Amino acid sequence: MLDHIELSEKQREVVEQLANSRSKEYRLVQRARMIIELGSGANHKEVARRSKSNRHTVRLWKRRWLEASERLKDAEQEGVEQRLLGKMIEDILSDEYRSGTPPTFTPEQIVQIVAISCEKPVDSGRPISHWTPRELAEEAIKREIVKSISTRSAGRFLK
Repeated sequence: MLDHIELSEKQREVVEQLANSRSKEYRLVQRARMIIELGSGANHKEVARRSKSNRHTVRLWKRRWLEASERLKDAEQEGVEQRLLGKMIEDILSDEYRSGTPPTFTPEQIVQIVAISCEKPVDSGRPISHWTPRELAEEAIKREIVKSISTRSAGRFLK
């Protein structure tokens, strides 16, 4: 694998379009600019300073580009359309999927809690005229829809 970025004419054209775009996400534009600079021979420190980033970030995107460079080269040799090449390059410069924390409540639980909020509190033995987040949370726990729920979460469902 190469240790420096070499951009073909088509790649440079697509990356420059992305770098000059006013409609693409800012982070994609910044990453495209990094690739152009690295492809022109700039070092990590220079690119980081000009992009107001850090060397680790520049190295990350350089590594991601180099890992994909063979795929890009193969696609070009196969005569891929400019539009598809652009999509490939955007995918390379996009964030990888991060799963995050799993949801606390299932969709079924949320629907059941919202259904409670549509009932009259008096029908549940509550001496109030409208559901409050605290009352809704207590009722959801009482009906064993959830083991626990914060007042804040119940309040979000009321909205």
